Amino acid sequence: MNPAAVALVATTAIQIAAAAAALTLPAIAPVVARDLGVPTSMVGTYIALLYVGSSTAALAGGGIVLRVGAIRLSQLCLIACAAGLALGLVPALAAVAAAAVLVGLGYGPITPASSHVLAKTTPREKMALTFSIKQTGVPAGTALAGLVVPPLAVAYGWHAAVLAIAAACALLAFAVQPLRAALDADRDRSARLSAGQLVAGLRLVAASAPLRTMAAVSFVYAGMQMCVSSFIVAYLAEEIGLSLVVAGLGLTTANVAGVAARIVWGAIADRWLSARAVLAWLGALMAAASALAALFAPGWPLAALLAVAAALGATAIGWNGVYLAEVARLAPAGRAGLATGGCLFFTFVGVVVCPFLFGVLQRASGSYALCFAAAAGVCALAAAALGLSGRFRAPSGSA
Repeated sequence: MNPAAVALVATTAIQIAAAAAALTLPAIAPVVARDLGVPTSMVGTYIALLYVGSSTAALAGGGIVLRVGAIRLSQLCLIACAAGLALGLVPALAAVAAAAVLVGLGYGPITPASSHVLAKTTPREKMALTFSIKQTGVPAGTALAGLVVPPLAVAYGWHAAVLAIAAACALLAFAVQPLRAALDADRDRSARLSAGQLVAGLRLVAASAPLRTMAAVSFVYAGMQMCVSSFIVAYLAEEIGLSLVVAGLGLTTANVAGVAARIVWGAIADRWLSARAVLAWLGALMAAASALAALFAPGWPLAALLAVAAALGATAIGWNGVYLAEVARLAPAGRAGLATGGCLFFTFVGVVVCPFLFGVLQRASGSYALCFAAAAGVCALAAAALGLSGRFRAPSGSA
């Protein structure tokens, strides 16, 4: 297997494991909440704390990867995820809160580390597709948590289910050790580890207008992605009147479409359009899909509802790989991880802020439809800003 393929397989596996770890406790939130004596809705606080850890660690990860190497950093992240899950077994609310932060600290640097590896091993004409394939690890890991963790919890108890995912993360950390010599050969032992590295990625983004644009757009797109994932089931069940099981098909459809679309958009960005153009079109299509979702009514056929859910998934869940490839392309040589960490800080902030604002608007208005209409407007503005921010480059595979 050639080095580019090895790097892609390894980083995708690591991404799957980290994503599964992040969603392990939320996947069994009802039983965990029952044992802790708190409402299941507290899972929202768990996710928020996880992304607080992720956003902070993503900033640090871009600098740490220069010193220790991307594979070593990924190993440390997997161990942090495993330790966080183990801490979540302690029957105390404070311990579970700390577990969320620790898993987040492990989750955050995974993407900067993988971007560092893939940026140096991937031919430029295949960047968008490669990054998009790697990013399928996020919904794949989410799906893995949903498919594996609840049945394990039913069969053996939720503690055993959590330990199983923790063990998988730890084992993968050891399994990728043989790759370190080749993939971490560019590490710089003289690189200093300091508190200043927390803002080094932000400085890099602030100094580059194209990176600033990518960071701002990712705030909106990531926020929209989390809003779709967080509210589509509630919208279909509470406002459209579907049963919870049928409404869940909307979320499943959106995620399946998102996985497939990540690969499609990556191929398009490599062969026909620039990554920037693809991202602008995705924002416009995201806005159109959200506007259609705002028109949902109880009389709509299920097929039509699922078609719109698929469109939401293909756009709001399908943009990530193209975005990360473009950030890596825009970064100075050898600084893809640092640039990715800086941009991901704004991405993760969008994940926290946008669903919160969506929820505030829904509670104030009593209408999910109004919220999706507002989201459509925001996505349209982001797409327009991206389209007007500069000339689109040619696709990397063109002559």
